[in-house]
This record gives sequence, C-alpha cells and structure tokens, in this order.
Amino acid sequence: MTTIDGFARSDTSLLAEWWRTIDRTLLMSAGALIVIGLMLSLAAGPSAADRVGQADPFFFVYRQAAFACVAGAILLGASMLDPRWARRLALAAFLGSFLLMALLLLIGHEAKGAQRWLRLGGFSFQPSEIVKPSLIVTTAWLLAQRKRFPDGPWAPVAFAFYAVTMGLLLLQPDVGQAALITAGFIIVFFVSGLPLRWAAGFGVGGVGLAGALYALLPHVRYRVNSFLNPTDYDTYQVDTARAALERGGLMGAGPGEGRIKSDLPDAHTDFIYSVAGEEFGLVACIALILLFAAISVRGVVRAARASDEYARAAGVGLFALFGLQAAINIGVNVNLVPPKGMTLPFISYGGSSLIGSALTLGLALALTRRRPAARF
Repeated sequence: MTTIDGFARSDTSLLAEWWRTIDRTLLMSAGALIVIGLMLSLAAGPSAADRVGQADPFFFVYRQAAFACVAGAILLGASMLDPRWARRLALAAFLGSFLLMALLLLIGHEAKGAQRWLRLGGFSFQPSEIVKPSLIVTTAWLLAQRKRFPDGPWAPVAFAFYAVTMGLLLLQPDVGQAALITAGFIIVFFVSGLPLRWAAGFGVGGVGLAGALYALLPHVRYRVNSFLNPTDYDTYQVDTARAALERGGLMGAGPGEGRIKSDLPDAHTDFIYSVAGEEFGLVACIALILLFAAISVRGVVRAARASDEYARAAGVGLFALFGLQAAINIGVNVNLVPPKGMTLPFISYGGSSLIGSALTLGLALALTRRRPAARF
C-alpha cells in the first residue's frame, strides 16, 4: 500500500491530515523546548524548594512535569484545529480569561506588589498568559472581516478589545505583559494593512502612555532608573544572574554544580536562563537563543505565505509574540532591558506560563498548516 509520511494515501482521518499538513520542524522544536525546560527544572527546582521551605527537593520538578504534560496536550490539540475552530477557541479563551482578569481585582492573590494570580487550591493561575494569544487571534479575525464586510466597525472593535485588556493589565499592574500584548497587537495591525494614521496614533499613544506609567507607578520608575543608573539602586537579582552566567563560562560548571542559583530568588522562573548559563555554559545559552529564533523566524515566514488574511495576520502575530517574550526574558537575564517579571516560554517553571506558551504555538501551528485557500 502506498503511504505518505507513514499514512496510506486513502487515509483521510483527522490524525493523518494533521500529520501531513503540520510543520513538523516547528512541532518538534516546541517539544524540544518542553524537554529542555524539564531538564532545567531539575537543575533549578531543588534549590528553589529549599529556599521556600519545601521538604521534598523535587517539589517543583514534579509539578513542572505535570504542567508539561498538560501543555503538551494543549499544544497538540490546538494544532489540530482548522482556522475556524482556532478562532472560536481563541474567542472563548479571550472572554474567559478577560473575566478572570476582572475577577482578579476583587479576589486576586497579591505578590511582589502585583495582583496577577488567582489561587486555586495549592496552585496559582495567571489569566494574562491566556489572554495574550487569544487576543492576537481574535484581533486578526476581526481585521480580516474588513474586506468581506467593509462597512463594519471592525478596526474600532478590535481596538476596544485591546484597550479594555490593557486597562485590566495596568490595574494589576502588569506593565511587562501590557507592553508585550501591545507589540503583538501592533504587529497584527501592520500585517493586516491598516492605514499609516493608525500606526502614527499607536506611536504617539505609546510614548504618552510610557511617560504616564513612569510618572505614576513607583515600581516602573524604580526599574527604569535602576537599569539606567545601577550604581544608585539595589540590583541584586540582575547582578546575581550576571554572576551565574560569568561563572558558567563557555562550557558551564556542570549539571547540578551551580552554586549561585541558591542565592537567586527567581532562579526557577524569571532567571532560569542564568541557571542554564551557570551549569551548561555559553554554548547552551546560544543554542537556546538559536532554537527560539528558529521557531519564531520559521513560523513568521510560513505564516506570511498564507493566502488568507486572517490566518496570515494571526500566525505572524503569534510567532512574533512567542519570540518577543523569549527575547525580553533573555534580555533581562543579560541586563540588556529592565527587569520585567516575564517567563521564558516552555522553560520557566509555572503552569500558567507553560499553558499560555502551548496555546500560543498550538494556535500558530493550526493556522500555518498547509491547506487550500479558504475564507474563515
């Protein structure tokens, strides 16, 4: 029997069609990141457990493994959707996560001066991780309707969705996620071919909002000032992260041989890249950067070739969102950008981060599968 990619030509099942049309290089690369995240969790988890007083040194490792299984299922399940169902899932996820973000203002768990988490039993959930990819897909679909129904207020509706989301993020406050969502939203607008006056408006509004946040939010002002004038402020976390990278050198101190991670408060989350540098060296750090870059660039190029306006804009926005988040996290670790409190996709500890990253790439893979041109 003649087969294609392990399936018979006559096999038209969902699994066969998915396997034939999915970008397997991107899929395997995402799987590699999840595995790398589990390996680094083994490196950073025990010291983090000891720091918070957990008797089991593998407390965070076990939880990360469970989160990884859930994330893998979400990644595969979302990648099997057609663009219509991807849009429906995104809209449902956006509405659900938006309502949860509103609920945060009433019953959210506060940590480090921010109210970003819902406590569910022994777990914390951050709705903004889900709202990011779902807003990108919903915005792309709304803007794509302009050609089919030119008289509709599609652009203003899309902007309203973005504006209310930004409002809730800034009330938490979560300036880092707000900046990331803004970047993704602008990319979708650009790919969708919106007039230059919108771009100019975003530019002016962005500068004005950045100035207002600097003036009104003390923690934003502190982070910017400490980045520009580190000698005048306490930069313990960034300095410790840099020391870990320096100690690792070219090849690293060896698996489990990292010492500085014990002194780094967020070694298993925001600063796990520094743990990778200390234990596995510059070579591993560069390999991670190349893997994130390969996924982002290949994904954007593949999405840009889509014939449907909605799939093209959403795909480019999602892959760009994924790459930008990785770039910001790594930039913080090497002291190129002010601290943002942003995780490294698939690598940092945390269920919300893993699930959000899986949904982002799952939807992106679904929208970039090879298929005949169609309207969604």
